[in-house]
Amino acid sequence: MAQSVGIKDVARAAGVSVGTVSNVINRPDSVATETRARVLSAIDRLGYVRSESARQLRAGRSRIMGLLVLDMGNPFFVDVARGAERAARKAGLGVMVCNSAQDAGEEADYLSLFAEQRVRGVLLTPADATGRNIAAFRRHNIPFVLVDRVSDGITECSVSVDDVAGGALAVRHLVDAGHRSIAYVSGPPGLNQVRDRRTGALNALAGAGLGPDALRELPTERLDVAAGRDAGARLLGLGDRPTAAFCANDLLALGVLQAMYAAGVGVPDDLAIVGYDDIEFAAAAAVPLTSVRQPAVTMGALAAELLLEETDAGPGVPPHQHRRLVLQPELVVRRSSLAGR
Repeated sequence: MAQSVGIKDVARAAGVSVGTVSNVINRPDSVATETRARVLSAIDRLGYVRSESARQLRAGRSRIMGLLVLDMGNPFFVDVARGAERAARKAGLGVMVCNSAQDAGEEADYLSLFAEQRVRGVLLTPADATGRNIAAFRRHNIPFVLVDRVSDGITECSVSVDDVAGGALAVRHLVDAGHRSIAYVSGPPGLNQVRDRRTGALNALAGAGLGPDALRELPTERLDVAAGRDAGARLLGLGDRPTAAFCANDLLALGVLQAMYAAGVGVPDDLAIVGYDDIEFAAAAAVPLTSVRQPAVTMGALAAELLLEETDAGPGVPPHQHRRLVLQPELVVRRSSLAGR
């Protein structure tokens, strides 16, 4: 294996000191034109590449921002990453994107990796409902911002959507369409978003004079299409089947839609379906999916901006104040929920 070229090799080839090579790289205007040209020629000839990690260790400031999400297979989190990347690039930073796969152990491993790499800061959608991973990471004094989550006891910045309002939007729409028995395909119960969307759904039922028994919850272990298909099969097996389903995200809703299609159950005539997130696939489904839209790209960008604001604090800059930004969801109505009862 070829040995990498170091700054000493460049200095030797150019006949100058290591300090002169460093100045050419970092402060080129401080070096005479002829000397600078000789050093640059040596760099080009030898193929020298500056060690960014070493530079970061000397400067104490990384140019990398960590992003740890629940599921990169979910287009919602892809959009969050797009927003974060745009904001980071404007500031001259890169983003290291990692996927916890909704697993607390994976999350802990990636947070340790971020600490080892001394990233500038971390954007995090927690998988660990206990908060232990965050508590352990906090000891490294690396700033972080919660994305798509507000957690009790966390004072750091966060950017989220009002999921209680989103759940209410979905179920109020179904109630207005005449539905009086609604399934909630809810996802893992440990996730705050799942609980908040259920709270909103119950609020909407109460507002319509309906009790909590009008909502029949079908929990799933994951928030993906396969889990939605499984929930759809369970829904089909219910003796007194609900006439509508509200799903905690669009992937679950697409899975339920697939299960209904395979069983010959019409959507929306036999079962109305509402999802959550409004991912790109929602509008392109066989039956275009009604969904509660979250501004995912905006969420990622705002979270990155909050992190940059905190990490750029210094002399002459006002002290950073942690903030909780709560965005509002929007109901996007499509054919999957339009049939009346």
